[in-house]
Amino acid sequence: MKTINNVSLNLSQVGKEVTLYGWVSKVRNLGGLLFVDLRDRSGIVQLVIHPESEYYETATTLRNEFVIKVQGIVSERESKNKNIPTGEIEIEVSSLEILNKAHDLPFEISDHTTALEDTRLKYRYLDLRRPVLQQNLMIRHHIMASVREYLNQLDFVEVETPVLFKSSPEGARDYLVPSRVNKGKFYALPQSPQLLKQLLMIGGMERYYQIAKCFRDEDLRADRQPEFTQIDLEMSFVDQDDIMTLTEEMIKKVFKDVKNIDIQTPLLRMTYEEAINTYGSDKPDLRFDMKIQDITDVFTNTSFQVFRNVLENHGIINALVVKNKADLYSRKKLDQLTEFVKTYRVSGLAYLKYNGGEWTGSIRKVLSDEELNQIYTKLGIEENDLVLIVADQKKLVKTSLGALRLKLGKDLELIHPDDYKLLWVVDFPVFEYSEEEGRYMACHHPFTMPYEEDMDKLKTQPDVARAKAYDIVINGYEAGGGSIRIHQADIQEKMFDALGFTKESAQEKFGFFMDAFAYGTPPHGGLALGLDRLTMLLAGTDNIRDVIAFPKTASASDLMSDAPNLVDSKQLEELSIAITKKDEH
Repeated sequence: MKTINNVSLNLSQVGKEVTLYGWVSKVRNLGGLLFVDLRDRSGIVQLVIHPESEYYETATTLRNEFVIKVQGIVSERESKNKNIPTGEIEIEVSSLEILNKAHDLPFEISDHTTALEDTRLKYRYLDLRRPVLQQNLMIRHHIMASVREYLNQLDFVEVETPVLFKSSPEGARDYLVPSRVNKGKFYALPQSPQLLKQLLMIGGMERYYQIAKCFRDEDLRADRQPEFTQIDLEMSFVDQDDIMTLTEEMIKKVFKDVKNIDIQTPLLRMTYEEAINTYGSDKPDLRFDMKIQDITDVFTNTSFQVFRNVLENHGIINALVVKNKADLYSRKKLDQLTEFVKTYRVSGLAYLKYNGGEWTGSIRKVLSDEELNQIYTKLGIEENDLVLIVADQKKLVKTSLGALRLKLGKDLELIHPDDYKLLWVVDFPVFEYSEEEGRYMACHHPFTMPYEEDMDKLKTQPDVARAKAYDIVINGYEAGGGSIRIHQADIQEKMFDALGFTKESAQEKFGFFMDAFAYGTPPHGGLALGLDRLTMLLAGTDNIRDVIAFPKTASASDLMSDAPNLVDSKQLEELSIAITKKDEH
């Protein structure tokens, strides 16, 4: 059994005989003297084979990614390499055995490979040999170990829940699994263990956690996969503050254990309304300032017809101030920003520059001196400031300026890559309106407890009813979210009614769950953290595929195994499934 990792070797072991295993990373022939970089999971160590060695001829046949076993003596290097942990020593090889050979590689095994991602995903087993990916998976491992240690000390019980379960409407499409035994019927892969963990609370477990696989058939992006992993928690006899405090202390421990970063707690808490109004997002990135500012009242009596029309249609006028950067933005660059915000369905982007005590810009001539003076005072304008203005309906204004703020933060390099800014966003709305569905839908899920004072608004004012829901946000990403759950049958029925479920449809979808409410349900609440996203943030990458061993592409395909794929017709017959020609195309 392999007992020594490469990077455990140092000058204190000079003269010691060691046995090492690993992959050949590089071979160099310097006038007959052979140098081999041997790589294992921990890193690189240099091997030396002299021409007089009985293993010299074997060593000359070594190629990249051959798997070898060597014995030798640890020696001090004459020419030291400060770029690697083992750079002060080398191994004088006394025995060499080739355990396996390797074909020519489709790409270089290097952190700086130029191979396309599709190529790397096809040969993922080779891609995983790159140190950066191995380090990412180690970070993931350490996060899970830290979480388990923390929760186990607090008397949580790790419980597995089924992967084959019942389809229920939770916001995304289910992955369906046909049943061979029950013809024409289907299981669903869980979008989350939501109902099951609540049933565990009804079952008296009191404190549960699980590192759970979840599945959602939805459009993908850089921070989303069809199968993902949650750190899932649920507790009985708690309130919102209990869960948030416990979670932030767990996150604090993870950051310390994994990155040796000290997170200050308690974390900032920001209401959903403040987040939207100030940052245009329910997951604000606080690593730089540049808040969205409301200047609607400046134009109450404006003669500028465009702004007047917006106000008459109950719209708003908001602005971003880009401090001391006006000179960086030419007309061409500002036109590009205008096109960018138009993708968020707003009518356009107005701008003003302030230099030498004078205003210039696209709307300078249509604004009065009084309006310009109010903008100067209200926005705290200084020399070389750029003011970017959007006027439209509130949702469009906030969304477009929120996206523009993030673009400017990136373009102007206002974000330090090593910064971490964490906060809670609280008091989410119970419902959000879906343009696609043409109705109100649960903002989190249908089992979220509304505030008592908003209970009567579920039907009459669904757009203002608030929920006991909370998201933890890290650097502009939703790292996790949860809520206090409904534990009374009558309130749950009101929620289903407000969402448009008939009693019959609610019974069909959730009857087993509602039945359980009749047998003594404790107050309870919980939270789920996205393990993949948390790992991505701690690993310093913006691609979630970099922190998953065998990820899918943006089209939900596994290029390595060529999945999904066709199956044998006999399998389909057993499941009573037929593929039509329409399906094939």
